Amino acid sequence: MAEREFRTVLEGGSYFEGPRWHDGAWWVSDFYRHTVSRVAPGGGETVVLEVENQPSGLGWLPDGELLVVSMKDHRLLRVTDGEATTHADLSDVCTGLLNDMVVDSQGRAFVGDFGFDLMGGGAPRSASVKRVDPDGTVTVVAEDLLFPNGSVITPDGGTLVVGETWGNRFTAFDITPTGDLTNRRAWAELGPVPKGGSVAELIEQVVVAPDGCTLDAEGHVWVADGLNSRVVRVAENGGIVEEIAAPDGMGVYACALGGDDGRTLLMCCAPDFYEHTRAPVREAVLVSTSVAVPHAGLP
Repeated sequence: MAEREFRTVLEGGSYFEGPRWHDGAWWVSDFYRHTVSRVAPGGGETVVLEVENQPSGLGWLPDGELLVVSMKDHRLLRVTDGEATTHADLSDVCTGLLNDMVVDSQGRAFVGDFGFDLMGGGAPRSASVKRVDPDGTVTVVAEDLLFPNGSVITPDGGTLVVGETWGNRFTAFDITPTGDLTNRRAWAELGPVPKGGSVAELIEQVVVAPDGCTLDAEGHVWVADGLNSRVVRVAENGGIVEEIAAPDGMGVYACALGGDDGRTLLMCCAPDFYEHTRAPVREAVLVSTSVAVPHAGLP
């Protein structure tokens, strides 16, 4: 088998997350540089926003305005003419850092949070998914998820698929016309649900740790496996059908399909995910490779 080719798109990050392909370019958050950037397909970074309290998930409203998760103060920011204002404050419904997000075609944002103090060594606990409507109204729409993380919406807008980092699984919901989540079900079970009172105990039981993810036109999800230095392509009601190891032994924590034909897979790579090791240095990279099946759905 021919060796897979990778292309370095951008170097010098601290910890890239939330990659998106939008209007002919990559967009990405960098946790510890506190930046949201537009990255040209051939490389070259333009910082479009600085987020003091750590940016994560990205999405766009129907009018083209950018939404950005501000993690540490539990806010969803709305960017108008380069200026960020509070679109919604989710402090009352978060038990950990606000995290990744997917925005549907109506401008409704579905956002997860950590559920506990991951970086501070807190005991694991479940978390919820919140819906933020275009007017900023916040509603908890799903609970008891094990670190809801990367999420996708199917092309028909009818299904939300959520990766649970500490659950070895993806969970799916039907999205009703009013934005409620119903018909909760397992979308893909990749191992037994880990049990334990500490992250160290959970890590020993994780088969796949779903992080940032992206949907393709065959209904498969490419997802960064945050503990195993790879991205994997997962089938609904099935398992792993394809695997790409991260280059140079790096960890990979998010991925996105994009490019002009939707067949470029961008990977957010760094040596590890710990704040105390990533924040002081600039070792994160964006790398890309080509895949056969193009992007579909959202984000």
